[in-house]
Amino acid sequence: MIHEFLASREALAEFIGAWEAGVLPKARWTHAAHIAVGTYYAVCYPESALVKTRQGIIRYNEAVGTANTDTSGYHETLTCFWAALLARAAAGIDDPFEAVRRNVELYVENRNLHQRYYSFDVVRSVEARRTWIPPDVSP
Repeated sequence: MIHEFLASREALAEFIGAWEAGVLPKARWTHAAHIAVGTYYAVCYPESALVKTRQGIIRYNEAVGTANTDTSGYHETLTCFWAALLARAAAGIDDPFEAVRRNVELYVENRNLHQRYYSFDVVRSVEARRTWIPPDVSP
């Protein structure tokens, strides 16, 4: 699958800017896009990546009409899980474009990777959507 934001450094910068401004079309907010944003923030803002990702997802959802409720929208446990995973995978890579390319390649086909660490009931719970829950399954 070709991801337009990986076409060039400029394309990635435009994609991040559109997402941050809340003007990225909702159809382009895919799993690969989540990986791109999480990785970009991990490299560019290592100390505040999770906070920026959390705030950005909530803001973006509101901009495109996705309600952040107990059953839809922002999910704290999954955001924390992926943010940590992407940061570890990008460790030592100073170029955000290269880190995004690498992590998209590594994880785009693993959308359900969290299922190796979390039971269905935990991920589907309101508590997990609202607060960080540590993994309850040993991979």
